Amino acid sequence: MKPILFNFTDSELEKYVVDLGLPKFRSKQIREWLQRGAPDFSVMKNLPEDLRKKLDESAQTLPLKIVKKLESTDKQTTKFLLELNDGEQIECVLMRTTYGNSVCVSSQAGCAMGCKFCASTLLGLKRNLTPNEMFAQVLTAQWELRGDRFEKKSILPNGDPNNNDVSHIVVMGTGEPLRNTENVIGFLERANKDLNISWRRITVSTCGIVPGIKELNEWGRPINLAISLHAPTNELRSTIMPINNMFKLEDVLDAAFEFSETHNRQLMIEYILLGKRNTDGEVELYNCTPEHADQLSKLLHGKNVMVNLIPWNSVDERDFASPSGNAVHRFQDMLIKNGIHTRIRRERGNDIGSACGQLRLNNKK
Repeated sequence: MKPILFNFTDSELEKYVVDLGLPKFRSKQIREWLQRGAPDFSVMKNLPEDLRKKLDESAQTLPLKIVKKLESTDKQTTKFLLELNDGEQIECVLMRTTYGNSVCVSSQAGCAMGCKFCASTLLGLKRNLTPNEMFAQVLTAQWELRGDRFEKKSILPNGDPNNNDVSHIVVMGTGEPLRNTENVIGFLERANKDLNISWRRITVSTCGIVPGIKELNEWGRPINLAISLHAPTNELRSTIMPINNMFKLEDVLDAAFEFSETHNRQLMIEYILLGKRNTDGEVELYNCTPEHADQLSKLLHGKNVMVNLIPWNSVDERDFASPSGNAVHRFQDMLIKNGIHTRIRRERGNDIGSACGQLRLNNKK
């Protein structure tokens, strides 16, 4: 297995270069390319061609490589199928928006949470990702945006949403981030330091791992926290989210509200709107009836929250259905009438399977 130069410290990289019989200054040149997210050695144009070939034979750049890249029809979303060094595969998504360029990062290969509406958990959990593997996902998206077109005076991105840099990170890909909290924190510390991405432009989403939420609170960084709620009662939530049998809804919200109040951040509530087809083929509302809207309003009343309503995105292996547009807007109207800040999320990349709940462990169907 080839060594991954991205994982080397500066001193280790320098030793590697010297052991190849090269002058030390080459290690600095290679490091600059690694920091840009160079996918291979062929792009390192300030290195001699014979050296690039020599490096390609003996090492690899990043701890992952692109297996497949899909573009949405509107050209605003790119999904990457990435292979890790041990052969496991993950997905990450680049979203180009009016407020900047956002990357949806996976924190695990697969997922053990078992949510009944989601594709990410279909093949179970394989392993946690390292901080470097998460950081390399961002650099892969960064390379897509800028490639080797980096100004010499600005080797690293600066997080400016008005240029071709990654400006936002959402840890909402495959996996449960707070089952890999230590590595996620290490990754985010590096993203903030090396890419100058503000804490307020970083979001971590969890299905409700209470100890992990408390650990984030103790960590003390004012990131955005998103809770995948998807039901207003314990009884209903347990039918679609097995984690609710371990951490009850009220305990999840108590921990989340404490985080929100401590860091003065608006809490995001993710709520996928689900329907089921009856024997006549009609879609019956599963978690988004007027009664559910009232129950959800009571849970969130008086709190600094934003509810993101997400009509269910199709997953072949799941037997849910998406409610009608009228049902979605009626649910939103009821929440707003009850004083709850609510919006319907614009889903990006649905046509390439990169919308919420569609990311998978790999390309096996």
